[in-house]
Amino acid sequence: MLASENLGSEVHPNDHVNMGQSSNDVIPTCVHVSAAHSVQNELLPALRHLSAVLEKKAEETATIVKTGRTHLMDAMPVTMGQELLGWKSQIDHAVDRLGDTMKRLSGLALGGTAVGTGINTPANFGGKVATLLAEHTGVPFVQAGSLFEGLSSQDAAVETSGQLRVLAVSLTKISNDLRWMNSGPLAGIGEIALPALQPGSSIMPGKVNPVIPEAVAMVCAQVVGNDATISMAGQSGNFQLNVMLPVVAFNLLQSIEILTNASVCLADKAIADFTVNQANIDSAIDRNPILVTALNPVIGYEKGAAVAKKAYAEGRPVKDVAREMTDLTDEELDRLLDPAALTEGGIKH
Repeated sequence: MLASENLGSEVHPNDHVNMGQSSNDVIPTCVHVSAAHSVQNELLPALRHLSAVLEKKAEETATIVKTGRTHLMDAMPVTMGQELLGWKSQIDHAVDRLGDTMKRLSGLALGGTAVGTGINTPANFGGKVATLLAEHTGVPFVQAGSLFEGLSSQDAAVETSGQLRVLAVSLTKISNDLRWMNSGPLAGIGEIALPALQPGSSIMPGKVNPVIPEAVAMVCAQVVGNDATISMAGQSGNFQLNVMLPVVAFNLLQSIEILTNASVCLADKAIADFTVNQANIDSAIDRNPILVTALNPVIGYEKGAAVAKKAYAEGRPVKDVAREMTDLTDEELDRLLDPAALTEGGIKH
């Protein structure tokens, strides 16, 4: 007779409540359920919100032509909208990567019991629970294809953490770009002014720091550290069980939570309402000697380099120096060196 058929007046925690289950399959299942639910219902919506804010801001700044930078040095012009759309693409790719990872994260180890064989549990138990969980949560949970893998490894959690690390790298890049663009206001780049969220420095009145991008960068550093911990834990499984499930769960769920909050803060308190310092942008692009690159197809590289060096040495616009050193007319120079046209690519003749 099964223990469940002899309940009597006492409900036993092992014979009844925990019948057909083991901590060896329940805890890996809990890790997947909690992480998948948080990714689908918290992180992915936050990232889509950030993407939408970036798209809106890119539309607002689509006609603002600024100096591009490579190696932190002046380069050919881009529009601020193009720059922001590059950030948006990073976030959209993060959404796609996490969506693909969810295929593995939604597989549940429940039903494997002690070692993956399903001893002491009905054959359809794990699948039925996964179906019910999917109905209640909206997350497409299924029973894992291999219960032996579900118990003995945490590869899906490691994969998810890896995708979170990529997202953290992207957010760090975006945050640092914002800090550079905001730097100044007089001795830095000073292309934008982030919203002032503090009254000023504790010792220097009027000094407003880029606290949101800085906070996001710290979140991202924590996520990278969490990923290292999860990777170590993931490779520490032995035979039919990984004994580091608690540290996997703690770090994975923390990474999801803090990236969710950081993404919303970056969108709403930094990107949505930053203002553009048009005068600074125009001044820099007018004096950018790299604009001479657009003349290369017409005057050649060597002549272009000479024009650029003279313009830089004398602190003069490329157009003025090119007028003196070439046979190009004012109309030709205006057309060839139009910063807005240069953001469209191609060869100008």
